[in-house]
Amino acid sequence: MSPTRPGRLIASTSAAAAVLLGVSLGAVPAALADTTTPVISEVYGGGGNSGAELRNDFVELGNPTGGAVSLDGWSVQYLPASPSPNTRVQVTELGGEVGAGEHYLVRQAAGSGGSVELPAPDATGGANMSASAGAVLLVRGTDPVTCRTAATCAEDGDVVDIVGYGDAVVHENAPAPRLSNTTSASRDADLTDTGDNAADLTAGAPTPANTAGETPGGGDGGGDGPEEPVEPGDLRVHDVQGTTRTSPHVGQQVTGLPGVVTAVNAFGGARGFWFQDTEGDGDPRTSEALFVFTGSTTPDVAVGDEVLAAGRVSEYRPSSGAQTITQLSQARWTVLSSGNAVPGSVLLDGDAIPEAYAPEPGGDVSGLTLEPQAYALDFWAAHEHMLVRVEDAPVVGATDDYEALWVTTKPEQNPTVNGGTRYGSYDQPNSGRVKIESLLDRARHPFPDANVGDTLAGVTEGPVYYSQYGGYLVRATTLGEHVSGGLERTGVRDAERYEVSVATYNVENLGGRADQAKYDELASGIVESLNSPDIIGLEEIQDNTGPTDDGVVDADVTLDRLVAAVEARGGPSYEWRQISPQDKQDGGQPGGNIRNAFLFDPARVRFVDREGGDATTAVEVVEGRRGAELSVSPGRIDPENEAWKSSRKPLVGHFRALNRDVYVVTNHFNSKGGDQSLHGVNQPPERGSETQRHAQAELVRGFAEELLAVDPQANLVVMGDLNDFQFSRTLEILTVDGPLDNPMADLPEGERYNYVYDGNSQALDHILVSQAIAGRVDYGIARLNSEFHDQVSDHDPQVLWLDVRRGTPPGRP
Repeated sequence: MSPTRPGRLIASTSAAAAVLLGVSLGAVPAALADTTTPVISEVYGGGGNSGAELRNDFVELGNPTGGAVSLDGWSVQYLPASPSPNTRVQVTELGGEVGAGEHYLVRQAAGSGGSVELPAPDATGGANMSASAGAVLLVRGTDPVTCRTAATCAEDGDVVDIVGYGDAVVHENAPAPRLSNTTSASRDADLTDTGDNAADLTAGAPTPANTAGETPGGGDGGGDGPEEPVEPGDLRVHDVQGTTRTSPHVGQQVTGLPGVVTAVNAFGGARGFWFQDTEGDGDPRTSEALFVFTGSTTPDVAVGDEVLAAGRVSEYRPSSGAQTITQLSQARWTVLSSGNAVPGSVLLDGDAIPEAYAPEPGGDVSGLTLEPQAYALDFWAAHEHMLVRVEDAPVVGATDDYEALWVTTKPEQNPTVNGGTRYGSYDQPNSGRVKIESLLDRARHPFPDANVGDTLAGVTEGPVYYSQYGGYLVRATTLGEHVSGGLERTGVRDAERYEVSVATYNVENLGGRADQAKYDELASGIVESLNSPDIIGLEEIQDNTGPTDDGVVDADVTLDRLVAAVEARGGPSYEWRQISPQDKQDGGQPGGNIRNAFLFDPARVRFVDREGGDATTAVEVVEGRRGAELSVSPGRIDPENEAWKSSRKPLVGHFRALNRDVYVVTNHFNSKGGDQSLHGVNQPPERGSETQRHAQAELVRGFAEELLAVDPQANLVVMGDLNDFQFSRTLEILTVDGPLDNPMADLPEGERYNYVYDGNSQALDHILVSQAIAGRVDYGIARLNSEFHDQVSDHDPQVLWLDVRRGTPPGRP
């Protein structure tokens, strides 16, 4: 029998695992929980893509049964995430057998990148799999499957196993996580199969193996690479790390690297340990620590072990455009002694990290010699994997859903009114921000639920690591004591009787099937903190079935539920207006058909309805009996313009309040997704997504100018999630070059924010007004969400109060 793949010893069948988990296999289609067949153990579609080490996509099978299984006449089949009846199924025929406890490797299409070959495949196909979302089926037969949904594939008796990942329509119960160019979805060491892809597969670094137990680079995952070292080699850790971001020995086998284990990652799919040289070379450019990657296997080492390590030097890039992580893979090590003192950690005080953020060569900085005393990103790269610590660290980014938070080493750096760090310009990314994650056992050391303004008192210490989500971070082996700063939610003032109150609120993917608790929290904020504004522009309203991709586009259930929740809390009986988008044409969460909408209080405001507005009809300004009127109300601004492709279209409404005409445009501009990150390898980062926002801003400005040409004194409000900063070109198009004013500029600098991202308090949401009424408005931000760990949305709402006493007199009779 071929050697069992390290870390994947087969200890139980799917049925046993299901019993332990309390899963009823009776509810799972037999084909998807068969304990007598192999299962799909790993899928990877990023081969050869940007940032990938492996050249090929692959599918790996695992055999959890007690005997060999013949695969003659079987196939692996691939479907895209959203297949249509005419979608071509990509079929790869299999052959031979897979022994008990073995893995079977199916090599698929190669990309143009990557430098590492898969081990010899057991079968070869040409399926070009998606790196992020798709479905792989193990089929007893070679005819292409005809099923195109999860239900029909489950009913196909020839389908042995399914793995859907990302937003794949075909999956078991729920899909596995969305993947990337550098992550695969794999089962645990026991090949647990409960009939639920989301529960059974996790995302992590690819770890393919064939029936011979071979892994990339010719090893068997632990033994056919370097031998266990018995004496120090010619190189030290700092030699491997080098003076740039990329090791001078990348791709080479090294041996006999001495050091002391400083931390162990015993969780997830990227397990391993950190070790650090106790001597060093005294060069501030070279890190003295490395990470030993062991995949899904927890390494048998402990903090304080003195080791000699050997392995292949690799540069792992978590995603395209990210920095690389120098590490050892296919590693072997020898423990020489235990209980040794670990090297002292580097204190990250206010002076340790440079103020300047990054060198700016206008491209990839990988090959530049590090200047850790000049640039923050160079400082982190020069301390990669080394122990660092913060002391009495102020929290500037609340605990997120993935148990991470942000602190600052420079609390005086652009502080906000609540103790955060304000992002005030592209030239001030705030180098003092530090992300904290934990390596501690969550059961014994729960991660703190922290808000902005709290403190991690005492010492927080651990090795430096890097993630595509936030960049360099500290994986804490010691967490400081969480001390509350007493942050409280604050609302805004009430409107005066002569004011019309207008609010904007991004309610973060509110769909018709959302939990009632979310509706109740949003309603409480609207009534108790916003004081029930007369008009509310809502962003991220989803259709009645939320992210379920079923062709539904209407949102009456979503909006009626929100109105009912507001009324139940003592608020007004709001009415609403919206325009349903065309299916899957407005971006956002797949299937959600995100759009903008209006709520308004009919006791205070009347909506001027003009029939004919729909998803593709453009609103126009016409001169009517009272002055400026809209051709359709509600309406959309030039909805078929290329600028709105896969993006939300602005919603325009004509209101009449206190006998004054008020025109409101609520917006949700193009997402920042796809922009290069602040911490990435390209400096300065390119903001590619803003090109579309600029075009969108031009169209909105054009509408505003058209309205004001008819009525220069019009009460015009342009608001919403513009997905850009007050200092951005997007806002300049509307304000500096356009006819609008931004009242946020009148707030103290420390209050100009409504969103917190990566520890930076920033402004993405805005309420703009026509210049003619700028002197008659007041403006405030309700601090409800962005600085709190228990937020109902990631955006803070804002309110504008328009004094209509001195407005334009009522129109002509």
